[in-house]
Amino acid sequence: MNATPSDESVPAQLAALPGVGEAIDRAREACTALRWHQALRRRIPEAAAESRVRGARASALLEGADVPVDRVRELVLGLGRTDADDPLDQTVQACVQATSESEHVAPILVRAPSQALARLHVAAGATMLAPEQVGRPRQPGEDSRELVEIGPAVPPEELPRRLAELGRLVALADRSPALVVAAIVHAELAVMRPFVRGNTVVARAFERALLKQAGVDPTGVAVPEVGHHREGATGYAGALQAYAGGTPDGVALWLRHCAGAVEAGAAEGMRIADAVLAGRLR
Repeated sequence: MNATPSDESVPAQLAALPGVGEAIDRAREACTALRWHQALRRRIPEAAAESRVRGARASALLEGADVPVDRVRELVLGLGRTDADDPLDQTVQACVQATSESEHVAPILVRAPSQALARLHVAAGATMLAPEQVGRPRQPGEDSRELVEIGPAVPPEELPRRLAELGRLVALADRSPALVVAAIVHAELAVMRPFVRGNTVVARAFERALLKQAGVDPTGVAVPEVGHHREGATGYAGALQAYAGGTPDGVALWLRHCAGAVEAGAAEGMRIADAVLAGRLR
């Protein structure tokens, strides 16, 4: 792409790439159907809480940590114990904390994206990094070894400019195709990897919060993380790799993947709403 992602015209241009507009329409229709589910007339908080449970589990799966959903639910409720030295427990706890924090940062996302990003990384990074590396971008001499298959992380010296562009992109969400903005923010965080660890965990939590705040999924009941996992961790990484290549076809593939993730996430939200209505969440 010749223009930077934060250029105001770019989201609309990207939405016009082959197959993207149609995929966005399907995702919007699925989210609209979810919004008017009978269970969400009075029980949005209950359904949204379960969405965060299932979202955290799917996010952990994408990081290679497979745990039962009941275990994740216990951690969300603060009832379970974790081993701070166990990498699997670290990963699951990072996903639980970041996904839970997405609910709290949504209101400040557009006006203070840097603050929201830092808070999400504090939530995710507290279990896996030294305190001095949590909640701030990488410094000179620090690298990220995550997602090495999609290319090297952005050098620390370039991060201030790239993160400033990201903030300007987030600000477009209220006047541009919001699903496109959320997808590009997700991908840019994964490509630049501003943190030593926890980048994709934060990217998915940021996307979830932005989809809610921008009105794509105003109830917060959709589970986009489940949609990202529909083709497994390999399919997710492959879609990110396509985006990182920078070609129109690669970017379109990622955008279709994200729209499909939202559509599938809305379907998972419908299953949650059905369970809430039937009184059989657990």
